[in-house]
Amino acid sequence: MSDKQDNATAYWNENLRYLLILLSIWFAVSYGAGIFFKEALDTIKIGGFPLGFWFAQQGSIYVFVILIFVYVRLMNKLDKKYGYDE
Repeated sequence: MSDKQDNATAYWNENLRYLLILLSIWFAVSYGAGIFFKEALDTIKIGGFPLGFWFAQQGSIYVFVILIFVYVRLMNKLDKKYGYDE
């Protein structure tokens, strides 16, 4: 393979690794905190609402938006690392 192809493959592999990590975090927060750990989290109140309810309704959305910004930052660094920035 050429250097350009090796560079593109390494870029794509690192991108997939970032995606898997960030989606795993989102899954853990939305599914785990909203469903699996709901009973334990419901013992804590935020604004009068149980924390488990809050995560199921709002928390996973906030985490998703934060992860979008994290992904953009990671991809900007990755683009610079592999020379794809403009």
